[in-house]
Amino acid sequence: MYANPESVTRVSSLGAGPIGGGWTAHFLARGYDVTAYLHDESERDAFLSIINTAWVSLIDLGLSPGASMDRLSIVTNLEEALEGAEFVQESGPERLEIKQALYAQIGSILPPSVVIGSSTSGLMMSDIQADCTTPERTVIGHPFNPPYLLPLVEIVGGKKTAPEAVTWAGKFYKVAGKEPLMMKKEIPGFVATRLQEALWREALHMVANGEATPEDIDIALMNGPAPRMAAQGQCMAFHVACGEGGMATNLDQFGPALKLPWTRLEAPELTKELRDRMVDGCNAVAKNQHFEDMAAQRDREIVGVLNALRQARSM
Repeated sequence: MYANPESVTRVSSLGAGPIGGGWTAHFLARGYDVTAYLHDESERDAFLSIINTAWVSLIDLGLSPGASMDRLSIVTNLEEALEGAEFVQESGPERLEIKQALYAQIGSILPPSVVIGSSTSGLMMSDIQADCTTPERTVIGHPFNPPYLLPLVEIVGGKKTAPEAVTWAGKFYKVAGKEPLMMKKEIPGFVATRLQEALWREALHMVANGEATPEDIDIALMNGPAPRMAAQGQCMAFHVACGEGGMATNLDQFGPALKLPWTRLEAPELTKELRDRMVDGCNAVAKNQHFEDMAAQRDREIVGVLNALRQARSM
């Protein structure tokens, strides 16, 4: 029913924000023809700025043969955006009613043999696909930001999604240069976002209680777990850290510490005081730098990490 994932040459990317723009840049860098749908022509300049920023880093990572920004078409008509598409990446606003209406439109326009992937970071595909006339080809394809650099994409279907569509999406994203995580079941927040939110809750509690500043928290992460996590995830880091005994030693020795009152599993109340502490703390670290300059610096450093990992893993 679906085309060979390796034969796909044309992708439609729906959405003008950082995720939609990031996906567009990624697909262009992998040599696809991309038609980008913007809700309004006024979004064009900001959208192109995202792609231009991304392209600098994508060149440093290495472009696929045939990759070119000349292969981008930008339209504001949905039917035109979907014409000839062999895969659709949807990155619309994170509001269920908007996505449901969009999928109802797409379902009536796009041939049922074309898979649609949603970039949603928390909504369930079972809910998104509710009004789609062809829900069997709709899947979650959740990236990590920025999607043009970070390889992860989490894939799962909804209640009405055909298993074949999920399998196809996993193969396509792999061909398209991503690292697919095929989820075992549909859960709110998926995997990576759930883990990130645990860190975020702890950070907010520490700031709210005056235990650490935003700068303290980022220093701790950047100089502690983060570099190690680029080489080993949380589970293998603890497994290797305990020597010959591995994870068994870790759990037997440190398991009781799980009961210590270190963590606060519920999110703190977002009071004005906490909000202001977070905003002021981040502004102090940013030191009036422009967003685009900070994003460019972030991207340069991520590229450095990714290229270093490539080199280390090829030895």
